[in-house]
Amino acid sequence: MQIEVVKSKIHRVKVTGADLNYIGSITIDEDLMDAANIIRGEKVQIVNNNNGERLETYAIPGPRKSGEITLNGAAARKVAAGDILILITYARMDIEEAKKFNPSLVFPNEENNLLN
Repeated sequence: MQIEVVKSKIHRVKVTGADLNYIGSITIDEDLMDAANIIRGEKVQIVNNNNGERLETYAIPGPRKSGEITLNGAAARKVAAGDILILITYARMDIEEAKKFNPSLVFPNEENNLLN
């Protein structure tokens, strides 16, 4: 049997932009993606702490050391600049593997989304 567990989490990042006219996705500073072990095109669950919205999209890398967190396409309607998000990815694995697995948890600076 396989179960789905948290693979990575970027905890409490601030939305820097919302681009309704872009073709879907979330743009994430590539340094944050690397730290959280998130790859280009990976499905990401987004939890908006400001309004309770939960949605899924896919990750695309943004410029390194930019702190960029931009929701693109229809997802842009679910956030506002300055909202605080939690970004989560999941992985399927056998139960015994899951018991030993340690997710990548990232806690960036909440003011600028950069790694400390």
